[in-house]
Amino acid sequence: MMKRTTILSALSIILAVSTVFAQDSLSTYDRQIANLDQQVTDLDRKFGKQFSLFKPGKSKFMLRGFFFTGFDMVSSEGETDYNFIGGGINPVLLYKQSERLFFEAEFEGEYVNNEFNLGLGYANATFVVNKYITVRGGKFLIPFGSFTEKLHPAWINKMSSTPLGFGHDGIAPGADLGLEVRGAFHIGAVKLNYQAYVINGPQLKTGVDEPEEAGMLKFGSYTDNNPDKAVGGRIGIFPMSNSSLELGFSGMTAGVGDKGSAYSKVRANLFAVDLSYVKSLNFMKSVLDIKAQYNYSQVGDANYAVPDDTTDLFYDFNNVSSGYYVQMALRPSLVDNNFFKRLEIAGRFSALQTPEGSLWEQAPTQWAVNLNYWFNWRTVLKLGYQTTGGLGDHDSGTSITQNMFTVRLAMGF
Repeated sequence: MMKRTTILSALSIILAVSTVFAQDSLSTYDRQIANLDQQVTDLDRKFGKQFSLFKPGKSKFMLRGFFFTGFDMVSSEGETDYNFIGGGINPVLLYKQSERLFFEAEFEGEYVNNEFNLGLGYANATFVVNKYITVRGGKFLIPFGSFTEKLHPAWINKMSSTPLGFGHDGIAPGADLGLEVRGAFHIGAVKLNYQAYVINGPQLKTGVDEPEEAGMLKFGSYTDNNPDKAVGGRIGIFPMSNSSLELGFSGMTAGVGDKGSAYSKVRANLFAVDLSYVKSLNFMKSVLDIKAQYNYSQVGDANYAVPDDTTDLFYDFNNVSSGYYVQMALRPSLVDNNFFKRLEIAGRFSALQTPEGSLWEQAPTQWAVNLNYWFNWRTVLKLGYQTTGGLGDHDSGTSITQNMFTVRLAMGF
């Protein structure tokens, strides 16, 4: 008993001493913070309200992102495949250092060829200059139209797939490295937002590595192949006082050929027009959501080597591509029935036209329809069907028809 009492007494003394040291260290830290705050305040008085932007004690961290999984049944040319897909996760890290300085990054995790791959969707820092101007630098989603930057996440996209011409081997840019300025302002009663950027830009595929893709643009390269940076931007106009309608106009121009090569003077010019209209239909107790975008890509003339040819023959073509989609969704979210107000029906038509005479010539069209059930504002179960026709086969030039039934569960967090 005496031994136990002695041990407890010793532990009590150690705890008391540790508490004194901890309190003393904490007091020292508090004094250092208070002293630093005073220095920042003095600098603010001397130079204006500038230094408090980086004052400690303002930082916040948040984890967001989305998850998706599902099932596909794909029927094409008499064959049908059944596959569980997804298990994909896209965590988004958000960090606020001060009232004006922010950082964001998205990681993309998915299974490809039975392996889990982790990529970087974007990572950039943002500085708020004032209520009209925001600057960000790093890797960011390019504001070319509205789909890629605003609508592509699985829980925001009302369909189970992306429109034709977007994503891998599409004709619209995704993310790139560079510097961007964005903001919003009024002209009278009309609201406008704008984005302007300088990025590394797309690169021209010459067919050296993949002969069947000669003339295509490669987006999202980490290093540029020439000193001619891509310059572009988007302006969005809200012509109605309730902001239910937005019209967007985008453009980008860049040199895309390798420096010092026969393609060094080849340029690409890209344009896009997008539309968003969201309106409550009181007579139907529903919300109507319409989205649309048209993309146009023009690449300068160039000669490409004929694949597997030993006579040094070349071919060329008018390198112009275009694509568009129109989407409409209707949700009876204003009805009283708790089940029906969670339902949503959505339909989309999209089309793509790549250059005639190229080895990647295609002219597909696609119809898609989805029935969605929203468990809450960021969790949705999507049942979908889409049919795609007119896909050009690179080797035979024939057309095929593909039918696809999909099930998707998407969750934002």
